[in-house]
Amino acid sequence: MIINEVFAKSINDSRGEKTIEVEIKTDVGNFKASSPTGKSTGKYESKSYKKSLEKDIETLEKFKNYFSEEVIENFEDLRRIEDIVEGHIGANTLFALESATLKAVAKEQKKEVWQLINPAAKNFPRLVGNCIGGGKHSSPIGDRKKKPDFQEFLLIPKENSPTKAWEKNIETKKEVESILKKSDEYFKSKKNDENAWMVSLNEKEVLDVLAKVKIDLGVDVAASSFYKRKKYNYENPQLKRTFDEQIIYLSNLIKNYPLIYIEDPFGEEEFEEFAQLLEKFPDRMIVGDDLTVTNVKRLKKAIKMKSVNALIVKPNQNGSLLEVKKVCELAKENNIKIIFSHRSGETKENILADLAFGFSADFLKCGIDGIEREVKINRLIEIEKSFK
Repeated sequence: MIINEVFAKSINDSRGEKTIEVEIKTDVGNFKASSPTGKSTGKYESKSYKKSLEKDIETLEKFKNYFSEEVIENFEDLRRIEDIVEGHIGANTLFALESATLKAVAKEQKKEVWQLINPAAKNFPRLVGNCIGGGKHSSPIGDRKKKPDFQEFLLIPKENSPTKAWEKNIETKKEVESILKKSDEYFKSKKNDENAWMVSLNEKEVLDVLAKVKIDLGVDVAASSFYKRKKYNYENPQLKRTFDEQIIYLSNLIKNYPLIYIEDPFGEEEFEEFAQLLEKFPDRMIVGDDLTVTNVKRLKKAIKMKSVNALIVKPNQNGSLLEVKKVCELAKENNIKIIFSHRSGETKENILADLAFGFSADFLKCGIDGIEREVKINRLIEIEKSFK
Protein backbone atom coordinates (compact mmCIF):
# COMPACT_ATOMS: atom_id res chain seq x y z
CA MET A 1 0.00 0.00 0.00
CA ILE A 2 1.26 3.47 -0.92
CA ILE A 3 0.03 6.77 0.53
CA ASN A 4 -0.31 9.19 -2.36
CA GLU A 5 -1.58 12.21 -0.42
CA VAL A 6 -2.47 13.26 3.12
CA PHE A 7 -5.12 15.74 4.21
CA ALA A 8 -6.27 16.95 7.62
CA LYS A 9 -9.01 19.09 9.10
CA SER A 10 -10.47 19.97 12.48
CA ILE A 11 -13.71 18.37 13.63
CA ASN A 12 -15.71 18.59 16.85
CA ASP A 13 -15.36 15.95 19.52
CA SER A 14 -18.19 14.83 21.82
CA ARG A 15 -17.68 17.91 24.01
CA GLY A 16 -17.94 20.24 21.01
CA GLU A 17 -14.22 20.99 21.16
CA LYS A 18 -11.83 20.85 18.23
CA THR A 19 -9.78 17.78 17.39
CA ILE A 20 -8.10 16.44 14.26
CA GLU A 21 -9.25 14.16 11.48
CA VAL A 22 -6.71 12.84 8.99
CA GLU A 23 -7.54 11.44 5.56
CA ILE A 24 -5.12 9.58 3.33
CA LYS A 25 -5.44 8.93 -0.39
CA THR A 26 -3.99 5.54 -1.34
CA ASP A 27 -3.90 3.20 -4.27
CA VAL A 28 -6.71 1.19 -2.62
CA GLY A 29 -8.98 4.12 -1.74
CA ASN A 30 -9.34 6.97 0.75
CA PHE A 31 -9.29 6.32 4.51
CA LYS A 32 -10.05 8.57 7.50
CA ALA A 33 -9.31 8.44 11.20
CA SER A 34 -9.70 10.94 14.04
CA SER A 35 -8.20 11.43 17.46
CA PRO A 36 -10.01 11.98 20.77
CA THR A 37 -9.05 14.71 23.23
CA GLY A 38 -8.61 14.51 26.98
CA LYS A 39 -9.73 16.99 29.60
CA SER A 40 -8.00 15.29 32.51
CA THR A 41 -4.49 15.00 31.11
CA GLY A 42 -1.30 13.79 32.71
CA LYS A 43 1.59 16.23 32.89
CA TYR A 44 3.89 13.71 31.23
CA GLU A 45 1.78 12.67 28.27
CA SER A 46 2.94 13.71 24.81
CA LYS A 47 1.75 17.05 23.46
CA SER A 48 -1.42 16.69 21.40
CA TYR A 49 -0.04 18.99 18.69
CA LYS A 50 3.44 20.28 17.94
CA LYS A 51 2.33 23.90 18.42
CA SER A 52 -1.41 23.88 17.73
CA LEU A 53 -4.03 21.89 15.88
CA GLU A 54 -3.98 24.44 13.05
CA LYS A 55 -0.19 24.25 12.74
CA ASP A 56 -0.31 20.44 12.57
CA ILE A 57 -2.86 20.67 9.77
CA GLU A 58 -0.55 23.08 7.93
CA THR A 59 2.40 20.73 8.47
CA LEU A 60 0.55 17.75 7.02
CA GLU A 61 -0.37 19.89 4.03
CA LYS A 62 3.33 20.55 3.46
CA PHE A 63 4.14 16.86 3.90
CA LYS A 64 1.19 15.49 1.93
CA ASN A 65 3.29 14.19 -0.97
CA TYR A 66 6.25 12.96 1.10
CA PHE A 67 4.90 9.43 1.61
CA SER A 68 4.47 8.27 -1.99
CA GLU A 69 7.78 6.41 -2.14
CA GLU A 70 7.08 4.40 1.01
CA VAL A 71 5.51 0.95 0.65
CA ILE A 72 3.57 0.02 3.80
CA GLU A 73 2.66 -3.64 4.13
CA ASN A 74 2.47 -4.39 7.85
CA PHE A 75 2.19 -2.88 11.31
CA GLU A 76 5.93 -2.43 11.73
CA ASP A 77 6.04 -0.35 8.54
CA LEU A 78 4.47 2.50 10.52
CA ARG A 79 8.12 3.29 11.26
CA ARG A 80 8.36 4.63 7.69
CA ILE A 81 5.68 7.20 8.49
CA GLU A 82 7.25 8.14 11.81
CA ASP A 83 10.65 8.67 10.17
CA ILE A 84 9.06 11.31 7.94
CA VAL A 85 6.95 13.23 10.47
CA GLU A 86 8.94 12.74 13.70
CA GLY A 87 9.33 16.05 15.53
CA HIS A 88 6.95 17.85 13.19
CA ILE A 89 3.49 16.87 14.49
CA GLY A 90 1.89 16.10 17.84
CA ALA A 91 0.49 12.90 19.32
CA ASN A 92 -3.13 13.39 18.25
CA THR A 93 -2.11 13.98 14.65
CA LEU A 94 0.28 11.03 14.56
CA PHE A 95 -2.32 8.70 16.08
CA ALA A 96 -4.94 9.70 13.49
CA LEU A 97 -2.44 9.37 10.63
CA GLU A 98 -1.26 5.92 11.72
CA SER A 99 -4.84 4.75 12.34
CA ALA A 100 -5.90 5.76 8.84
CA THR A 101 -2.83 3.96 7.47
CA LEU A 102 -3.70 0.71 9.27
CA LYS A 103 -7.21 0.87 7.83
CA ALA A 104 -5.76 1.18 4.33
CA VAL A 105 -3.33 -1.72 4.80
CA ALA A 106 -6.11 -3.89 6.22
CA LYS A 107 -8.35 -3.08 3.27
CA GLU A 108 -5.64 -3.90 0.74
CA GLN A 109 -4.91 -7.24 2.41
CA LYS A 110 -8.58 -8.04 3.05
CA LYS A 111 -7.96 -8.24 6.78
CA GLU A 112 -9.28 -6.58 9.90
CA VAL A 113 -7.12 -3.94 11.58
CA TRP A 114 -6.62 -6.16 14.65
CA GLN A 115 -5.20 -8.91 12.43
CA LEU A 116 -2.33 -6.59 11.44
CA ILE A 117 -1.36 -6.45 15.11
CA ASN A 118 -1.94 -10.07 16.11
CA PRO A 119 -3.74 -12.45 13.72
CA ALA A 120 -3.91 -15.02 16.53
CA ALA A 121 -5.79 -12.72 18.94
CA LYS A 122 -8.74 -14.47 20.56
CA ASN A 123 -9.33 -13.09 24.07
CA PHE A 124 -11.88 -10.33 24.48
CA PRO A 125 -11.30 -7.55 27.01
CA ARG A 126 -13.78 -7.10 29.85
CA LEU A 127 -15.77 -3.89 29.58
CA VAL A 128 -15.29 -1.05 32.05
CA GLY A 129 -18.11 1.50 31.96
CA ASN A 130 -18.30 4.93 33.57
CA CYS A 131 -21.64 5.05 35.41
CA ILE A 132 -21.38 8.07 37.75
CA GLY A 133 -19.01 10.98 37.23
CA GLY A 134 -17.28 13.70 39.17
CA GLY A 135 -14.02 15.62 39.12
CA LYS A 136 -13.07 17.50 35.96
CA HIS A 137 -15.60 15.61 33.84
CA SER A 138 -18.68 16.86 35.71
CA SER A 139 -20.37 20.07 36.80
CA PRO A 140 -21.52 20.65 40.38
CA ILE A 141 -25.28 20.40 40.82
CA GLY A 142 -27.99 21.35 43.31
CA ASP A 143 -28.30 24.18 45.81
CA ARG A 144 -25.04 23.05 47.40
CA LYS A 145 -23.25 23.04 43.99
CA LYS A 146 -21.53 19.77 44.83
CA LYS A 147 -20.13 16.81 42.94
CA PRO A 148 -17.88 13.86 43.80
CA ASP A 149 -14.17 14.62 44.01
CA PHE A 150 -13.35 11.28 42.39
CA GLN A 151 -13.63 11.50 38.60
CA GLU A 152 -15.27 8.20 37.66
CA PHE A 153 -17.27 5.41 39.27
CA LEU A 154 -17.03 2.35 37.08
CA LEU A 155 -19.06 -0.79 36.45
CA ILE A 156 -17.03 -3.90 35.59
CA PRO A 157 -19.20 -6.88 34.61
CA LYS A 158 -17.68 -10.33 35.00
CA GLU A 159 -18.96 -11.42 31.58
CA ASN A 160 -16.18 -12.05 29.04
CA SER A 161 -18.58 -11.64 26.14
CA PRO A 162 -18.67 -7.96 25.04
CA THR A 163 -22.33 -8.39 24.04
CA LYS A 164 -23.38 -9.71 27.45
CA ALA A 165 -21.14 -7.28 29.34
CA TRP A 166 -22.62 -4.28 27.53
CA GLU A 167 -26.16 -5.51 28.18
CA LYS A 168 -25.25 -5.84 31.86
CA ASN A 169 -23.81 -2.32 32.01
CA ILE A 170 -26.83 -0.75 30.28
CA GLU A 171 -29.21 -2.59 32.58
CA THR A 172 -27.20 -1.68 35.69
CA LYS A 173 -26.88 1.98 34.72
CA LYS A 174 -30.69 2.21 34.47
CA GLU A 175 -31.00 0.54 37.86
CA VAL A 176 -28.53 3.05 39.31
CA GLU A 177 -30.61 5.89 37.85
CA SER A 178 -33.65 4.64 39.76
CA ILE A 179 -31.70 4.44 43.01
CA LEU A 180 -30.22 7.92 42.52
CA LYS A 181 -33.69 9.43 42.14
CA LYS A 182 -34.32 8.34 45.71
CA SER A 183 -30.82 8.97 47.09
CA ASP A 184 -29.92 12.40 45.69
CA GLU A 185 -32.51 15.15 45.91
CA TYR A 186 -30.69 17.15 43.22
CA PHE A 187 -30.37 14.31 40.70
CA LYS A 188 -32.05 15.14 37.37
CA SER A 189 -30.79 12.30 35.15
CA LYS A 190 -28.26 14.62 33.54
CA LYS A 191 -25.00 13.30 32.09
CA ASN A 192 -21.44 14.59 32.02
CA ASP A 193 -18.68 14.61 29.37
CA GLU A 194 -18.55 10.81 29.30
CA ASN A 195 -22.32 10.24 29.51
CA ALA A 196 -22.05 9.30 33.19
CA TRP A 197 -24.69 10.44 35.67
CA MET A 198 -24.01 13.75 37.43
CA VAL A 199 -24.76 13.78 41.15
CA SER A 200 -24.24 16.01 44.18
CA LEU A 201 -23.07 13.12 46.36
CA ASN A 202 -19.55 12.54 47.67
CA GLU A 203 -17.62 9.41 46.77
CA LYS A 204 -18.70 7.41 49.82
CA GLU A 205 -22.35 8.22 49.13
CA VAL A 206 -21.91 7.20 45.48
CA LEU A 207 -20.37 3.89 46.51
CA ASP A 208 -23.28 3.32 48.91
CA VAL A 209 -25.56 3.59 45.88
CA LEU A 210 -23.46 1.36 43.64
CA ALA A 211 -23.03 -1.30 46.31
CA LYS A 212 -26.75 -2.02 45.91
CA VAL A 213 -26.46 -3.23 42.31
CA LYS A 214 -24.21 -6.27 42.93
CA ILE A 215 -21.46 -5.76 40.35
CA ASP A 216 -17.69 -5.35 40.52
CA LEU A 217 -16.80 -1.67 40.87
CA GLY A 218 -13.90 0.60 40.06
CA VAL A 219 -12.99 4.23 40.71
CA ASP A 220 -10.81 6.69 38.87
CA VAL A 221 -9.69 8.93 41.71
CA ALA A 222 -7.75 11.20 39.29
CA ALA A 223 -5.94 12.40 42.41
CA SER A 224 -3.55 14.67 40.49
CA SER A 225 -6.49 16.95 39.74
CA PHE A 226 -6.90 17.86 43.42
CA TYR A 227 -3.38 17.26 44.76
CA LYS A 228 -1.59 20.50 45.68
CA ARG A 229 1.20 21.31 48.10
CA LYS A 230 1.44 17.74 49.38
CA LYS A 231 -2.25 17.64 50.27
CA TYR A 232 -5.33 16.07 48.68
CA ASN A 233 -7.80 18.96 48.63
CA TYR A 234 -11.34 17.57 48.76
CA GLU A 235 -14.34 19.81 48.15
CA ASN A 236 -17.24 17.51 49.06
CA PRO A 237 -16.87 17.90 52.00
CA GLN A 238 -14.03 20.41 52.21
CA LEU A 239 -10.94 18.94 53.84
CA LYS A 240 -7.26 18.42 53.18
CA ARG A 241 -5.77 14.97 53.48
CA THR A 242 -2.09 14.17 53.88
CA PHE A 243 -0.68 11.11 52.15
CA ASP A 244 -1.16 9.02 55.30
CA GLU A 245 -4.76 10.19 55.58
CA GLN A 246 -5.35 9.53 51.87
CA ILE A 247 -4.11 5.95 52.09
CA ILE A 248 -6.21 5.31 55.19
CA TYR A 249 -9.28 6.74 53.46
CA LEU A 250 -8.74 4.70 50.29
CA SER A 251 -8.03 1.57 52.32
CA ASN A 252 -11.34 1.92 54.13
CA LEU A 253 -13.19 2.33 50.83
CA ILE A 254 -11.48 -0.75 49.39
CA LYS A 255 -12.35 -2.81 52.47
CA ASN A 256 -15.97 -1.69 52.63
CA TYR A 257 -17.04 -1.77 48.96
CA PRO A 258 -16.65 -4.25 46.07
CA LEU A 259 -13.82 -2.25 44.52
CA ILE A 260 -11.53 -4.30 42.31
CA TYR A 261 -10.03 -1.33 40.42
CA ILE A 262 -8.47 1.88 41.79
CA GLU A 263 -7.05 4.26 39.17
CA ASP A 264 -4.67 7.13 39.94
CA PRO A 265 -5.22 7.07 43.73
CA PHE A 266 -2.29 9.48 44.27
CA GLY A 267 -0.55 12.32 42.45
CA GLU A 268 1.21 11.67 39.15
CA GLU A 269 4.69 11.87 40.75
CA GLU A 270 3.94 9.56 43.66
CA PHE A 271 5.37 6.19 42.57
CA GLU A 272 6.20 5.24 46.14
CA GLU A 273 2.69 5.98 47.41
CA PHE A 274 1.19 3.83 44.63
CA ALA A 275 3.55 1.05 45.69
CA GLN A 276 2.40 1.24 49.30
CA LEU A 277 -1.25 0.84 48.30
CA LEU A 278 -0.40 -2.08 45.99
CA GLU A 279 1.59 -3.79 48.75
CA LYS A 280 -1.40 -3.43 51.03
CA PHE A 281 -3.92 -4.68 48.44
CA PRO A 282 -2.09 -6.98 46.00
CA ASP A 283 -5.38 -8.62 45.01
CA ARG A 284 -6.87 -5.34 43.70
CA MET A 285 -5.98 -3.51 40.51
CA ILE A 286 -3.91 -0.43 41.34
CA VAL A 287 -4.01 1.35 38.01
CA GLY A 288 -1.66 3.96 36.59
CA ASP A 289 -2.87 6.55 34.09
CA ASP A 290 -1.47 10.01 34.85
CA LEU A 291 1.38 8.11 36.51
CA THR A 292 2.35 6.11 33.41
CA VAL A 293 0.77 8.06 30.46
CA THR A 294 1.28 5.23 27.91
CA ASN A 295 5.02 5.89 28.11
CA VAL A 296 7.69 3.17 28.19
CA LYS A 297 10.06 5.15 30.41
CA ARG A 298 7.35 5.94 32.98
CA LEU A 299 6.16 2.33 32.95
CA LYS A 300 9.70 1.05 33.53
CA LYS A 301 9.95 3.26 36.61
CA ALA A 302 6.57 2.03 37.87
CA ILE A 303 7.72 -1.58 37.39
CA LYS A 304 11.00 -0.96 39.18
CA MET A 305 9.20 0.60 42.14
CA LYS A 306 6.36 -1.94 42.08
CA SER A 307 3.87 0.91 41.84
CA VAL A 308 1.10 -0.67 39.73
CA ASN A 309 -0.29 -4.00 38.63
CA ALA A 310 -2.45 -2.47 35.89
CA LEU A 311 -2.18 0.48 33.54
CA ILE A 312 -4.30 2.58 31.23
CA VAL A 313 -3.33 2.66 27.56
CA LYS A 314 -4.60 5.73 25.72
CA PRO A 315 -3.03 5.59 22.25
CA ASN A 316 -3.21 9.34 21.69
CA GLN A 317 -1.33 9.97 24.95
CA ASN A 318 1.67 8.77 23.00
CA GLY A 319 0.68 9.07 19.34
CA SER A 320 3.01 6.37 18.07
CA LEU A 321 1.28 3.00 17.80
CA LEU A 322 4.73 1.42 17.68
CA GLU A 323 5.37 2.84 21.14
CA VAL A 324 1.95 1.65 22.26
CA LYS A 325 3.03 -1.84 21.22
CA LYS A 326 6.20 -1.53 23.33
CA VAL A 327 4.15 -0.41 26.34
CA CYS A 328 1.82 -3.40 25.97
CA GLU A 329 4.70 -5.87 25.56
CA LEU A 330 6.48 -4.50 28.61
CA ALA A 331 3.28 -4.68 30.66
CA LYS A 332 2.68 -8.31 29.69
CA GLU A 333 6.27 -9.29 30.46
CA ASN A 334 5.70 -7.98 33.99
CA ASN A 335 2.17 -9.36 34.55
CA ILE A 336 0.61 -5.92 34.48
CA LYS A 337 -2.98 -5.83 33.28
CA ILE A 338 -3.76 -3.60 30.30
CA ILE A 339 -6.80 -1.34 30.05
CA PHE A 340 -7.30 0.39 26.70
CA SER A 341 -9.24 3.59 27.29
CA HIS A 342 -11.25 6.27 25.54
CA ARG A 343 -10.92 9.97 26.38
CA SER A 344 -13.54 12.39 27.70
CA GLY A 345 -13.68 14.18 24.33
CA GLU A 346 -14.42 11.35 21.90
CA THR A 347 -15.20 11.02 18.19
CA LYS A 348 -17.03 8.38 16.18
CA GLU A 349 -13.70 6.68 15.48
CA ASN A 350 -13.91 2.98 16.42
CA ILE A 351 -10.32 1.75 15.93
CA LEU A 352 -9.81 1.62 19.71
CA ALA A 353 -11.71 -1.69 19.76
CA ASP A 354 -9.36 -3.24 17.15
CA LEU A 355 -6.33 -2.01 19.07
CA ALA A 356 -7.61 -3.36 22.38
CA PHE A 357 -8.41 -6.76 20.87
CA GLY A 358 -5.24 -6.93 18.77
CA PHE A 359 -2.99 -6.08 21.71
CA SER A 360 -4.87 -8.60 23.91
CA ALA A 361 -5.94 -6.00 26.45
CA ASP A 362 -7.51 -7.30 29.65
CA PHE A 363 -10.09 -4.49 29.74
CA LEU A 364 -11.65 -1.89 27.44
CA LYS A 365 -12.80 1.27 29.15
CA CYS A 366 -15.05 3.27 26.86
CA GLY A 367 -18.18 4.32 28.68
CA ILE A 368 -21.63 2.75 28.55
CA ASP A 369 -23.73 4.87 26.20
CA GLY A 370 -23.53 7.87 23.90
CA ILE A 371 -22.86 7.42 20.19
CA GLU A 372 -19.09 8.10 20.41
CA ARG A 373 -18.76 5.40 23.09
CA GLU A 374 -21.19 2.96 21.53
CA VAL A 375 -19.35 2.79 18.18
CA LYS A 376 -16.34 1.33 19.96
CA ILE A 377 -18.36 -1.26 21.87
CA ASN A 378 -20.31 -2.13 18.74
CA ARG A 379 -17.04 -2.65 16.88
CA LEU A 380 -15.84 -5.04 19.60
CA ILE A 381 -19.15 -6.91 19.36
CA GLU A 382 -18.70 -7.06 15.58
CA ILE A 383 -15.31 -8.70 16.12
CA GLU A 384 -16.91 -11.11 18.61
CA LYS A 385 -19.57 -12.12 16.06
CA SER A 386 -16.90 -12.80 13.44
CA PHE A 387 -15.69 -15.70 15.60
CA LYS A 388 -19.10 -17.40 15.66
